[in-house]
Amino acid sequence: MMSDKNSPTPGSAVVMTESPALAPAMPRAVNSRICFVVDDEPGIQNIVATAVTSLGYRAERFRTAAKALAAVPHLNPDLLFLDISLEGSDAIDVLRGLAAVGFNGTVQLMSGKDAVTLEEVRRVGERHGLTMRKALAKPFRLDAVRAAVRGHLAELPARKSNSNTDNLALAKELDPIDIDVMLRRNWLEVWYQPKIDLKKMQFSGAEALVRCRHPEKGLLAPANFLPYADECLMIRLTEKVLVTALEDWRRYAQIGFPFKLAINVPVCVLGKLPIHTIVRDQRPQNERWPGLMIEVTEDQAVRDIPLLHEVATQLRIHDIHLSVDDFGTGYSHLARLKQLPFAEVKIDRSLVANCGEDANNISLCSAAINLAHGFGCVAVGEGIESATELKTLLQLGCDYGQGYLFAKPMPRDQLISMLVKNATTRA
Repeated sequence: MMSDKNSPTPGSAVVMTESPALAPAMPRAVNSRICFVVDDEPGIQNIVATAVTSLGYRAERFRTAAKALAAVPHLNPDLLFLDISLEGSDAIDVLRGLAAVGFNGTVQLMSGKDAVTLEEVRRVGERHGLTMRKALAKPFRLDAVRAAVRGHLAELPARKSNSNTDNLALAKELDPIDIDVMLRRNWLEVWYQPKIDLKKMQFSGAEALVRCRHPEKGLLAPANFLPYADECLMIRLTEKVLVTALEDWRRYAQIGFPFKLAINVPVCVLGKLPIHTIVRDQRPQNERWPGLMIEVTEDQAVRDIPLLHEVATQLRIHDIHLSVDDFGTGYSHLARLKQLPFAEVKIDRSLVANCGEDANNISLCSAAINLAHGFGCVAVGEGIESATELKTLLQLGCDYGQGYLFAKPMPRDQLISMLVKNATTRA
């Protein structure tokens, strides 16, 4: 590893060449990583390249956005340092281009611009589905770049095993799975992600999440099959998940955890699948049965308010309550949501993320929590990943939380083992 005293400084005599955009990819050593440095200042390129090289990266330097974007599909960088102002372009153009070519690495912004502008650029990247790190403010030293890279590397294992993909194969890398085949061959699995009572810091429930155990392709995420399902298949899939969740509840109750389960149901299914009849006929005959939570995304909830109101009202008769999921991602009118008899508001991860540091997200989370309480509902923070986010949500009065800070989704038996172990430890 090169020491700081031997590191080049801006303007020092270091030979640099911009990477040819369409040159053949160089052979990559096992476990090697590539970092793009996109900046039109040679001195900044030097500092970043030296820092990343000392941490095991191969640095590829670019002065223009066009050449960097053209090289992404050929070299597949893991990390991309990006100045927000470039020759004849800017970071917004680059972010759009990265999304267009399917870049799945991490973007590290850097600039001398004000913090508000940097944060807005970062948000643009996230809206395009890119993984964005907090910006580096220029001027910076070598140590600051190394710290940013180490932070990125530290996040990789968690992102690969605990992030939204749950270490599952991505849809774009695999052929879509036919839900009819999945159901007929019994490849479907129902996993559970714990829900935590934030005031008591105790386990309080779980959300059922569907997975596919393919005999050849392994464990697959919903992105591999849900987008390709028609309405009839979604009805069959939802019924299977519902029945499985009811059966699994009996196992949870047997070990002393009669918590409430939640399942996700598309609005199109709610109007056609007799959920209340299925639950009435197959629900556990147990006095500790707490009922069920049905999660409907905000954007779907506002499409047919009269239908959803009718269905939700009927479900409440059978202790089945409605939860508005992904709250804050749509453009729904609060007056319309007020018409629904929902019992829970789940605040989307996009608002929870960095809410301890992001003033805008703090305000939005606070508004969502107050809205939920104003409607007589509980508020649930989704995707909690850091102690700072948890602390902020607690201060804002959030009732429940889910996220990898507590636990990732897991099979039924693994959840049972975790609950038993925790109960034994507490005792």
